[in-house]
Amino acid sequence: MCRSCQPEWLKAIDVNRQVIEFKRGEELFSEGNTVTGMYFIHSGLVKVHKKWGDNKELIVRFAKAGAIAGHRGLGTDTIYPVSATALSNIEACFVDLDFFIATLKVNPNYLFELMMFFAAELKDSEKRMRNLAHMSTKGRIGQSLLSLVNKFGTDEKGFIDIDLSRQDLASYSGTTYETLFKILNEMAEANILKLVDKKIAISDIEKLTLVSSEGN
Repeated sequence: MCRSCQPEWLKAIDVNRQVIEFKRGEELFSEGNTVTGMYFIHSGLVKVHKKWGDNKELIVRFAKAGAIAGHRGLGTDTIYPVSATALSNIEACFVDLDFFIATLKVNPNYLFELMMFFAAELKDSEKRMRNLAHMSTKGRIGQSLLSLVNKFGTDEKGFIDIDLSRQDLASYSGTTYETLFKILNEMAEANILKLVDKKIAISDIEKLTLVSSEGN
């Protein structure tokens, strides 16, 4: 928002923003609650998730430093359709809904960039919903791992550079912990992946890409 808004609007942002810290496991906002405003992640990692069946959750996306969270609540009903939970200690900049809407009205460049972001996110959401309906579980897990590599890259040892529990990876892949555990071990035995504690490295990107197309 600060990068795209008019320079003269930056003072207004500075006056109206709040810097809030959340500890790992704390919710920024909860599904079904009234929208109060938008969160811009300064540091740390947030999972955006929604209820999925009985006592299950589906992770919709991850928001890292520089990302926005809460925008899915924009609209006429102003209800958060998802929840956001800190996966690490995070620092976020919060602006209330009225000021955010005012920002959109007087900053056409930012409004345009947000519209492009919405369009890209909609395409990604539609693709993920199609994958949940038509891809095999193994294919979805493969696709999720490729997505994480694309978003977070790898560390100096080649592991995907995100501290993610197996349960959260299962929720991101639309499967259960038990099924994920079984399939990851199968991929490791086939030398597609390398598993060390919670860390995952891709040993054979071509084979994983082939796996990720199963049922597609």
